[in-house]
Amino acid sequence: MTVLSNKRGVELDEQVPGAPAAPLEAAAAEAGAAAPAERSLGGSVRAYVALTKPRVIELLLITTIPVMFLAERGVPPLPVVLLTLAFGTMSAGAANAINCYIDRDIDAKMRRTRRRPLARHQVTPARALIFGITLAALSTAGFLVAVNPLAAAGSLFAILFYVFVYSLLLKRRTSQNVVWGGIAGCMPVLIGWAAITGELAWTPLVLFGVVFLWTPPHTWTLAMRYREDYAVAKVPMLPVVATERRVVTESLVYTYATVACSLLLWPVAGMGPVYGAVAVVLGLVFLAEGHRLLRAVRAGVTGVHLRPMRFFHLSNVYLALLFTAVAVDPLLH
Repeated sequence: MTVLSNKRGVELDEQVPGAPAAPLEAAAAEAGAAAPAERSLGGSVRAYVALTKPRVIELLLITTIPVMFLAERGVPPLPVVLLTLAFGTMSAGAANAINCYIDRDIDAKMRRTRRRPLARHQVTPARALIFGITLAALSTAGFLVAVNPLAAAGSLFAILFYVFVYSLLLKRRTSQNVVWGGIAGCMPVLIGWAAITGELAWTPLVLFGVVFLWTPPHTWTLAMRYREDYAVAKVPMLPVVATERRVVTESLVYTYATVACSLLLWPVAGMGPVYGAVAVVLGLVFLAEGHRLLRAVRAGVTGVHLRPMRFFHLSNVYLALLFTAVAVDPLLH
């Protein structure tokens, strides 16, 4: 269980998404960003925890635990689950902390990310990097010693891929950054399966495909809401370099592919009627929302009036409920 390209999942400020900051609020935010780091122990702990992007990690847990139920075809051993979650959380936190170090310049420019610890100077860049590398080493060693080598390899691969391929190579260079960078966010599926079975199979690869195909429309609709942020930071997210119609159309194509891949799990894994029914119903709702966006953009609706965040939030619900069905189905079938 490791990182989303961000994936894979995103950290939102307390401010209403997409709403421009009022002058006083903007001034306060800038003052907060320039303020010296908190010196209290509690403040320091909160800053280091924030470096790991806990909200992103929550999404990863949603995809890891159900796969372990499916791999076991029942309730997996509690010690293995707890160890996988503990080291997986450390692994995700490591990649996210290093990403904060790499992106500290653009984080300070974006309304969505300017409250992160490095942007507010609550943690020095050097300490953030050391923190991330330490977590990476501890999580990899923990998986290797307490779980198994395959899970350790998957965890280390996800960290390295997120840091070197997504953060350093793709993010600032191509609008396809989240498509291929999202591979890191799919790794929790393979790691959860490997933790139980010690091997890989077609079943986790299909679920890997579900998360991989789900990531672009999930991220692009968020980026539509924060288009100005990404433009100011010169991050070429698809909504920055393409028309809204193209973004919505490509998102819908990926949504169809996501639903199709989710249905493929039914025969490949021998899933029962519970999973099948849930996958069909969720897929229809997911597609209906994608078509709503397409109809709106074709009708000339633009900007915040498209309500892309509605699709974004629904995509979170879709993934959570689909993977819940993945966990429940083997208990009933």
